[in-house]
Amino acid sequence: MLEGKTDDPANQERFIRAYRAAVAFAANPQGWLIFLGPSGSGKTHLAAAIANQRLQEGHQALFFAAPDLLDRLRSTLDGNNDTSYQELFAEVESTPLLVLDDLGTQSSTPWAEEKLFQIVNHRFQARLPTVINVAAGATLDELEERWRTRLADPGLSQIHLLEVRKPSLLDCSGSMGLELLKSMTFDNFDCKRVNLPLEQRRNLEHACELARRFSESPEGWLILQGENGCGKTHLAASIANHRLKKGHPVSFVVVSEFLDHLRSTFGPESKVTYDDLFERVKSAPLLILDDYGEHSSTPWAQEKLYQLINYRYNARLPMVVTMCCSLDELDESERRVSSRLSDVRLSTVYYISAPDYRADHAQSRKPSGDSRPNRRT
Repeated sequence: MLEGKTDDPANQERFIRAYRAAVAFAANPQGWLIFLGPSGSGKTHLAAAIANQRLQEGHQALFFAAPDLLDRLRSTLDGNNDTSYQELFAEVESTPLLVLDDLGTQSSTPWAEEKLFQIVNHRFQARLPTVINVAAGATLDELEERWRTRLADPGLSQIHLLEVRKPSLLDCSGSMGLELLKSMTFDNFDCKRVNLPLEQRRNLEHACELARRFSESPEGWLILQGENGCGKTHLAASIANHRLKKGHPVSFVVVSEFLDHLRSTFGPESKVTYDDLFERVKSAPLLILDDYGEHSSTPWAQEKLYQLINYRYNARLPMVVTMCCSLDELDESERRVSSRLSDVRLSTVYYISAPDYRADHAQSRKPSGDSRPNRRT
């Protein structure tokens, strides 16, 4: 179940009503279901869940983001596709259930506007079940009258306005667990490990200072390197928890677990689509990738991670990456990723020289001087 988390009871109630409407619509699609609200409010998740439910029950359904649909239509015009323009247009126009995401984000060329309107108008006239997510932040009043009169028809449409949910930690951390991540803060990060040489203590203190500064104003990329147990994940989680405390959204993912989650979306039991999960992580306002380099290095995994990192590179979206290996040690097949992570115009790469903190605990448990454990006689 997608949970609407907000401190405002009115917003919570609106989300509950929208969720119940989505469940009812998935069970028996009738009329149109219109969702409005900003990014992160849950519109796409609800719409995708409806489509998935219908498909799992053996019914026909199509899910398209408006820009993607127009791209698909354009691609058929060159005559080199298995599906002709007329066949694809007719399929979308008349499918038993159409889910149209991000209406309003498409290129506003006359051709694009006319194609989309023809599809929507046909479904309006035929009263075909349709779910439409209006672009983030847009209202029906801002749409052209011909669009507004169809989407807001009281005899056809249910309209639900959603608000942004309370930021939460997107946890793909597997066995580490969400509660452990929540407990990792700057306040309980030990950067004065007394068993370390002075140089390593200063190195650790500088790493903590870098992470603190990044958490106040995330810009560019912070790449933390070092052996297991040196404190990389603790600092990364501290950044996430600091941002969340200030009300800013964060996605924290362990790379290997994230790839497993992506693979699982292809299964029939998945309650989230591949596109939804990948898009949420790819475009997160702040993304933390933990344990990069520890994942299986299959061509599929390499391509997914490259797509993710390249998107954020081009969009200059802030990111934190932790890794045990250095960038030079990445496999030859990941050089495209390495070149982006090492771009000095965007990335701050810092190596934490401190050893595994568990060595400190082991050292503290050793008896000192000539003290020996008492022997029973």
